[in-house]
Amino acid sequence: MSLIVMKFGGSSVGTPERMQLVAQRIIERQQEGNEIVVVVSAMGDTTDDLIDQSKLLNPNPSAREMDMLLTVGEQISIALLAMTIEAAGGKAMSFTGWQAGMRTDAVHGKAKIADIQPQRVLDALKSGHIAVVAGFQGTSEAGEITTLGRGGSDTTAVALAAAVKADLCEIYTDVDGVYTTDPRVVKHARKLNEISYDEMLELAHLGAAVLHPRAVEYAKHNNVQLVVRSSFTKNEGTSVKEEAIMEQGVAVRGIAFEKNVARIKIMGVEDVPGVLANVFGALAENSIDVDIIVQSGTQNGKADFAFTVSSNDKDKALAVIEGMKEVVPYREAVSEGDLVKVSIVGAGMVSNPGVAAKMFSTISSLGVSINMVSTSEIKCSCVIAADKLNEVVVALHTAYGLDANEQAFVGGPAERR
Repeated sequence: MSLIVMKFGGSSVGTPERMQLVAQRIIERQQEGNEIVVVVSAMGDTTDDLIDQSKLLNPNPSAREMDMLLTVGEQISIALLAMTIEAAGGKAMSFTGWQAGMRTDAVHGKAKIADIQPQRVLDALKSGHIAVVAGFQGTSEAGEITTLGRGGSDTTAVALAAAVKADLCEIYTDVDGVYTTDPRVVKHARKLNEISYDEMLELAHLGAAVLHPRAVEYAKHNNVQLVVRSSFTKNEGTSVKEEAIMEQGVAVRGIAFEKNVARIKIMGVEDVPGVLANVFGALAENSIDVDIIVQSGTQNGKADFAFTVSSNDKDKALAVIEGMKEVVPYREAVSEGDLVKVSIVGAGMVSNPGVAAKMFSTISSLGVSINMVSTSEIKCSCVIAADKLNEVVVALHTAYGLDANEQAFVGGPAERR
C-alpha cells in the first residue's frame, strides 16, 4: 500500500462536472490499494472574485482581513469535494489548513510553513477516509489565519507529503506536465519526461507557473517524489527528481518568463560601505522581494544602481526609498513599468560555452533592447519591454532547438557564456 498526496488546482475543480471527474479519479487511486490525501485550491476564479469584492468595499484592506477572506475559497472547495466523493461511494473527511496542522509564521499574505502536525489527517487515513485538505492556508503561533501566497497550494501539498511520509506527491493541473515553455505561447513546446529539482526550481522562480517555487524547495529538501500531470487526461506526467536524465547535447531545458516586472533606479548615491545594505534591508523589512540588482560605475564618489521588483510592489518600494532619503541621500529615484523577464534554464549550460551569447544575439536580432541581465550556472535572464515578450520567447525556443522534433542547441567553441 502506498500513501499518495494528490493536489488539484482551481481549474481542475472549477465546475461541478470537473469536480465529479476529480472525485472519481481520487476514488480510483484509493481502490488501487492506496491511502489518499487530497490538497485542493479554490474553485476556478473564486480567489480573484473575492479580491474584486474586497476592493469595492475597501481599496486598501489590511493583510489580516484579506487572509481571513481568501481562505474561504479553499474551504468551499474541500467541503464540496468531500461531498462529491461521498456521493460517488467513497469516504472522505475535509480539513482546513489549521485543522490539518499547518503552522506558519505571522506574515499575512506571504506566510511560510514553520511546522506541520498532521495527526488528524493520519487518523482519517487509518479509518479508511480520503483526507481532503485546504491548500494555501494555515495558522500562526498566535492563532491568526494566514495564507501562503498565490500558488501556495502546491507548497501545502509537498510539505504535507513530507510530513506524512508520502510515497508520491502528484500535482494535477490543466497541462499534462512540465513543458519547455508555456504551450499557449509556443505551440511547438515539448513536454519533458523528467527534470531535476534545480532546473525546476529555477524555472518556477523565473515565472513558470506549473509549480510554485517553495513547493520545489520542499520537494528537494525532503526528497519528495514529485510528478506533474493533467487532471483531464491519463497521460504520463513529468517527474521532478534530484537528477534527471540529460538529453544528449541539450544545453537549455526550458524558457520561462515573468510578467509585471518593474525597474527602480536610484541615482547619485554616495559610494560608501553599507549603502546597499541599508536600502535592501529596508525593502526586506517591508516584505518587498527584490530580484535583479545592477550597480553602475562610480563618478565623483557617486554611484547609480537599479533593481527589479514586482509591478505590484513598485509604489510601495518607491515609498520606502523616499522615506529613507535622510539615511541614504541620493539625487533621484525613478521607476519604469511595462517590463518582463525572459530566462533560459538548463543544467547543461555550465559545460556548454556560447549559450548566453546565443540568447543575446537572438534577442538583438529582433530589434529588442536588453535592459538588465542576470546569470547563474544554470540560467540567464534578460529584462525587456513587455510588448515583445511572445516574439522573443518564440524566437529563443527555436534558437535553442526546443521546438518539437528539433535538434537542441549546443554552444560552439568560439563563443563564451
